[in-house]
Amino acid sequence: MPILAIDTATLVSSVAIATADTLVAELTIQTRKTHSEHLMPHIASLLTMAETPQNSLKAIAVSIGPGSFTGLRIGLATAKALAYALTVPLIGVPTLAALAFACPAPGVLLAPMLDAQKGNIYLGLYEWRDGIMHETQPPRVVAFSEAQAGLAGMGRPVIMLGEAAVMHKSEINNPAPPHVIIPRAGSVAVMAQYMYAQGIRHDVATLEPLYIRRSEAEELWERRQAQGCR
Repeated sequence: MPILAIDTATLVSSVAIATADTLVAELTIQTRKTHSEHLMPHIASLLTMAETPQNSLKAIAVSIGPGSFTGLRIGLATAKALAYALTVPLIGVPTLAALAFACPAPGVLLAPMLDAQKGNIYLGLYEWRDGIMHETQPPRVVAFSEAQAGLAGMGRPVIMLGEAAVMHKSEINNPAPPHVIIPRAGSVAVMAQYMYAQGIRHDVATLEPLYIRRSEAEELWERRQAQGCR
């Protein structure tokens, strides 16, 4: 039975359907369109084109971050609504892990990275050993220049993936190809199948995005509160 996956963690809007051994269908668009306008129509079109009835879905998967605060909220709200309406499990897939999961290259360090604004990136490190992906460094916020210097000093081959790798491609040697470097729901769907097989499920009511850092609105509010107390 298939899993429907959603990825709106970045400007890329992507939805996919995958079974345990097949990526059945995927719709991925990089047009800077608003996710709230196009996500549900894209899901409906994908289900129709893939000839996959809603009641045949065994779970809904969603990329939970880090990433765009607005995009994450839209994707998670949609996934929760679908999981609740269809009474199927919800699976939250970490965005950086899904990027690395799509690149099963042993012997190299995978460095998925997304834009965290102001010269910073969200960065996690992963590697494949014996057919299993391992997280060697959990996601964190770091300046791109610092991350680049640290990765250069690893003394081993590194593949940079993700939105920030695209933004800084002129500064990166041998970037990953376009179909691998960007976040895609196909990667989320395939990793969700693996998680589903491991018995991983998330609660519709309590699953939250993995923000890592506070939003600019929260930081601005805190600064204003501090100024008001002086």
